[in-house]
Amino acid sequence: MTSGDDDALSWEGDDDPTLDARADRAARPAPDAPRATARPATAAPKATPSDEAPSLGSAALVAYGVLGGVFALYMVGWALGGFRLRDRVQADTGAVADVMLQGAMWLGMLAPAIWFVAAVVLTRGGPQWRRFAALAVGVLVLVPWPFVMMGAMGR
Repeated sequence: MTSGDDDALSWEGDDDPTLDARADRAARPAPDAPRATARPATAAPKATPSDEAPSLGSAALVAYGVLGGVFALYMVGWALGGFRLRDRVQADTGAVADVMLQGAMWLGMLAPAIWFVAAVVLTRGGPQWRRFAALAVGVLVLVPWPFVMMGAMGR
């Protein structure tokens, strides 16, 4: 009779249920009990290429990171430009910024994040070029114009 330590040095007994760490200890036979030899292995269904999700390449992941960073910078640009525009409107007119300006300012700040998430979610089943095209259109459309026009100093 061989011990469990000697079995570790050979390939024999790989299908032994006593070696399964997930099995219930009460259901395991005693170590001294004789083991069944050479049971037929059950054929597990193999994954077909269509079942597996296509993996992204390194270049695609880097491009998503760069585009995500551009959208994050756009959010900062919309915030800085929007707050400066609000302050300028209040200083020039003496009026408190109305609800429409506040709503447009906050929507402008959230628009890059909304576009990025929508482009990723809505193009999930399609080809990669479609997702990159949607993100590139967002980069062109969502330029933070208040920041661009007023500059960093607000003058």
